[in-house]
Amino acid sequence: MNPRLFLIAALLSSAACSDAAEMEERVGASAQAGAAATPPAPPGTEPGEGRAIAESTEDYEFEYSWPVEANSIPALATLLQGRADKARTELVGAVREDRAAAAEADYPFRPHSFSGEWQVVADIPGWLSLSGTISTYAGGAHPNTGFDSLLWDKRAGVARDPLDLFRSPQNFQNAIARRFCEQLDAERAERRGEPVDPDADDYFSDCPGVEEITVLLGSSNDRTFDRIGVLVMPYVAGPYAEGSYEFDLPVDTALLDAVKPDYAKAFSLGPQN
Repeated sequence: MNPRLFLIAALLSSAACSDAAEMEERVGASAQAGAAATPPAPPGTEPGEGRAIAESTEDYEFEYSWPVEANSIPALATLLQGRADKARTELVGAVREDRAAAAEADYPFRPHSFSGEWQVVADIPGWLSLSGTISTYAGGAHPNTGFDSLLWDKRAGVARDPLDLFRSPQNFQNAIARRFCEQLDAERAERRGEPVDPDADDYFSDCPGVEEITVLLGSSNDRTFDRIGVLVMPYVAGPYAEGSYEFDLPVDTALLDAVKPDYAKAFSLGPQN
């Protein structure tokens, strides 16, 4: 397992452990009182509205939303509703487990939270590109933030990973590596107040691989994908205190060469700085 990914998993797990027990106690008490929360209503189908789910109890806060562009595509709205339902189920399950653990260990319970928000990155002929931001709190020292991406193929009526449009993840990584790593090191140096040593033997000095970042496909011309977004969550490129990193790379010839032939018409060169 990639050592950085192992570190991230360990940190997220340790941050969540104390909250789970506390939330369980409250959820258990609510259930015994017959006041357990019911699942949110299914999404509306009105083409002019987005979807926003909000639920608040003594034990947790749950929010999940997506924009009108996504809600206007029934199959996509159904997919996102399924993700919201799964996230809520996992949140309630974690709360119950953590409440039980808190009661057993006799320490206070702190409510959990989950927030998932989808936004439009690009809406071009044939494609809808979305970015997702996920914020969670499970009673630890601080909340955690993560990213997601989703590409809706309007013609095929299916969701795709942005990297599906490239010959391979490695081809994509090779195409962006120089620009991405240079920009990341410059930003890290600014936040840390000193240059990054690429030869340093620590997790936060090297450049993350494609499996550790979130890729977004964007457009500046509303016709083709000509920009690439790269999101890096906390703990991947630096300690939690440094926060997340976000970069916007114009599509260049190297990226065009990495695109699968079947999707070449969806891309074009972006404005080069």
